[in-house]
Amino acid sequence: MLDIQIIRTQPEMVKEAMRAKKEKDTHLVDELIETDEKWRNTVFELDKLRKESNSRAKEIGQLMGQGKKEEAAEVIRQTGEMKQSIKQMEEDVRTLAQERTYLLLRIPNMAHESVPVTEDESGNQMVHHWGFSEGKFPSELDTDASTSNAVPHWDLLEGKSWVDFDRGSKVTASGFPFYVGPVARLQRSLIQFFLDKAIEKGYIEMMAPYFVNEDSARGTGNIPDKEDMMYTIPRDGYYLIPTAEVPVTNYHRDEIFKAGDLPVRYVCYTPCWRREAGSHGSDVRGLNRLHQFDKVELVKLVDPDSSYEELELLRRDAEDLLEALELPYRTLLMGTADMGFNQSKKYDLEVWSPGQQKWLEVSSCSNFEAYQARRMMVRVKKGDGKTEMVHTLNGSALALPRVMAAFLETHHEGEGVIRIPEAFQPWTGSSSISL
Repeated sequence: MLDIQIIRTQPEMVKEAMRAKKEKDTHLVDELIETDEKWRNTVFELDKLRKESNSRAKEIGQLMGQGKKEEAAEVIRQTGEMKQSIKQMEEDVRTLAQERTYLLLRIPNMAHESVPVTEDESGNQMVHHWGFSEGKFPSELDTDASTSNAVPHWDLLEGKSWVDFDRGSKVTASGFPFYVGPVARLQRSLIQFFLDKAIEKGYIEMMAPYFVNEDSARGTGNIPDKEDMMYTIPRDGYYLIPTAEVPVTNYHRDEIFKAGDLPVRYVCYTPCWRREAGSHGSDVRGLNRLHQFDKVELVKLVDPDSSYEELELLRRDAEDLLEALELPYRTLLMGTADMGFNQSKKYDLEVWSPGQQKWLEVSSCSNFEAYQARRMMVRVKKGDGKTEMVHTLNGSALALPRVMAAFLETHHEGEGVIRIPEAFQPWTGSSSISL
């Protein structure tokens, strides 16, 4: 969440940042300021009344010692009334504090000054690309995208049952497929490839819980905001993770780092669960959008002074994987209208799907600045002795379903043969696979 001091002193700036993100509830800022003022005033009056009550209570013994029983009785009566008032004011403080927090959690993060202010997704800026010529999309080049081999991955898999959507629907529901045989092995190889490449770059591998509690979901900003997207276990009050970002970032909740301990970098593979399944037609066909999917996540906790340099390194770590897999891609700097509730700056990486003739998002690399850390109370004690919030970052490296879709479509050589790029061959043990 945002620093309350910024909201108090620059409310119009916060409202403008909300409007840039197409968040309409700017009235929350005014409500928060009013509630915050009531809370502070009540806390002040409560402290004053406690001091007065303590002072008067000391008089009782003195009066009794002087034999002034009637005066002591009057002071006892007054302090009794004060205690009742204090009890009521303590309840008022708790209620106002809860309302204050409720409002704080509903104000989105502000975009970084380098993020373009946009009206819709058309304002996103392509800042990098690989695998195709300047000014040309892959579909315009002499690649598989213009050959008869370029077919949608669901046609490549049709009749093979290597990705079995029908049996997945029977066993669970739509969006929960089985991976079988060569595709299951390819999926496992990709996961190991992503993990090993991250470890080579200094990330610490982690295996994390697949369920989190409410505090953890709130800490990373998944609630209140994305409750409808998360699967829950009501009996136990747990949430199934939508991404490894949630448990891994919360790993250091309520902790204080020493300045020399940062940055810390983690890589974690998990299955992920999300209720949302997209819109319609080809957008949700095949592997394009699933309720359960595999993903390797990169998470960083860094010093605020270096967080934007770390974001560029994070982005590059994800891009390197796509280049090693020889998948043409583009990197988009997301404008304010197409950013998430929590991010200060976000890049999306999209691979080209030659069989579908469209771009598929496979990674988002984001800087949250102190927004998540303030919710989780993750701090760093700087060299000057001052304590401040760390900055948190994360990025997919990578999300498997669309990578798999683009991989099959891009490297299909006909007759169900899939070429394996040279850099990836050590993880598959072969130069091709047959579906």
